[in-house]
Amino acid sequence: MTDRWVIHLPVTAPDLLRARIFARTAARVLARLSARVEPGGVTVSAEDQQGVRHWVFCDRPLPGGGRCAQPVDHTSPCSRRAPWLNRR
Repeated sequence: MTDRWVIHLPVTAPDLLRARIFARTAARVLARLSARVEPGGVTVSAEDQQGVRHWVFCDRPLPGGGRCAQPVDHTSPCSRRAPWLNRR
């Protein structure tokens, strides 16, 4: 038996792009509330094809540790933070 439980929270969106955007936003907000949130593992699927999952974050390992926090389809170099979060 495991000591970890996974929360599955169905939320609908009209298409894959908007599902990924919503999932990224929700994961980032929840990650600020709890260290137990694993944004890199977030996937989305069509309602009638829930076995076919689409990744939301890149999640590639980075040199020196950590994982890429950018969207799965990004074209810029991998980084721990999305580029728009670095602006001040």
